[in-house]
Amino acid sequence: MKKKVLLMGKSGSGKTSMRSIIFANYIARDTLRLGPTMDVEHTHMRILSGLVLNLWDCGGQDGFMESYFVNQRETIFRNVEVLIYVFDIDNYEVAKDLNYYRSCLEAVNQNSPGARIFCLIHKMDLVPENKQQEAFDGMRSRIEDVTKPIRCSCFATSIWDDTLFNAWSKILYELTPNVKVLESGLTQLCELLEADEVVLFERATFLQLACHSRRPHPDEHRFDKISNIIKQFKLSCSKIGANFTKIELRNQHFTAFIDVFTSSTYIMVVCSDPSLGSSIEPGTVCILLPLPNTMVPPPLSHHRLTLFLRSIFY
Repeated sequence: MKKKVLLMGKSGSGKTSMRSIIFANYIARDTLRLGPTMDVEHTHMRILSGLVLNLWDCGGQDGFMESYFVNQRETIFRNVEVLIYVFDIDNYEVAKDLNYYRSCLEAVNQNSPGARIFCLIHKMDLVPENKQQEAFDGMRSRIEDVTKPIRCSCFATSIWDDTLFNAWSKILYELTPNVKVLESGLTQLCELLEADEVVLFERATFLQLACHSRRPHPDEHRFDKISNIIKQFKLSCSKIGANFTKIELRNQHFTAFIDVFTSSTYIMVVCSDPSLGSSIEPGTVCILLPLPNTMVPPPLSHHRLTLFLRSIFY
């Protein structure tokens, strides 16, 4: 299954930098040497076994933007699943940027009705911390006014923290097939393991796919932080010729495992009860055989449930 994703925005807004961090294993400082995108760069990325993202990174120079709306309108905006428009919060030509965004919406609605819209208000690190929420709220309000009556999701992002992973995890969630079925399976697995949390991450990007938590946690962005940390650790491993496979962490407060789950996912299991954590081996949730279909036979045994979860992404 291929899904077309348009990544658009004015030149210099940071589109290619974020794409390189999420999908090409760049670290933030290395993106400073990236040049502007010329016309359209196509990237095909297999995110899950049954899902290929066809990402169109569209150059944002004025000449290119005008060409998209006139000469390449049908080619660019046909069969789009998701439009991601990146706004530079430090841009002084906001009105011009909003006009381009309005033109994108019109072209998408004409050629791909029903496409989902995401707006990333980027480079938030350039705004003083005590003014970031005000700046984001003001820009989001202007974007939503232009977008009406269509709905859009807005995120504040920066390449220098975990907000980028939060936004792209939400986008990937919308693109993931069978995600509700997967969440139901994770819920059952978490209950059977008596774990605090079970989280599934996409293997290449380490973006969060789905999770279930049995206990409330004060940090709602903890999984985005974990994505960022593990991604950086994987890059460090690759620089010395080592491959990241799994992590096991135990202390007096909790036990956590991050391990390969399928060919396209990692799974994390967190237990705060030491007696439970000591009884769960890392391989417990890593069953190697897929089910022939994705029907959930009630009631599910622990073994059967883990097989079912694996089958979704094979």
